[in-house]
Amino acid sequence: MKKLIFVCTGNTCRSPMAEGLLQNLLPVDSEWEISSAGVYADDGWPVSEHSVDALREKEIDIASSTSTALTPAMIAKADLLITMTDGHRQAILAAVPKSEGKVFLLKSFGVSKCATDIYDPVGEALDIYRRVRDEIDAALPDLILYMMDYG
Repeated sequence: MKKLIFVCTGNTCRSPMAEGLLQNLLPVDSEWEISSAGVYADDGWPVSEHSVDALREKEIDIASSTSTALTPAMIAKADLLITMTDGHRQAILAAVPKSEGKVFLLKSFGVSKCATDIYDPVGEALDIYRRVRDEIDAALPDLILYMMDYG
């Protein structure tokens, strides 16, 4: 089983939404295990209410998800680490320099190679969470193509 971890800051907004969205797109018998974590997360915090609501609108339930702190051991075991910002990518590389070939910004795939950060909606209105959800969702098909060709 291959492991992909979505990474953001606190693992309560962007990365749990990305995890839920990708799990919804992959077949049940996928060879990939999808999870999420945060570079500055504490374990066990609930996912933000607006993240839950934004995904519920797409009939995806992440209400039982809780935050996970990203550890060097998790980084070592992962096949791919997909970050929401370049800052997250740099934090992973600083912690585990050997991980360079498997850490990518979510929006770095596809033809456009538009490697921009995904905005952090923490504390914002539901409409902002919807925009972030849709931005993540739009980036996933190119990531899936990459995953299909992965090692």
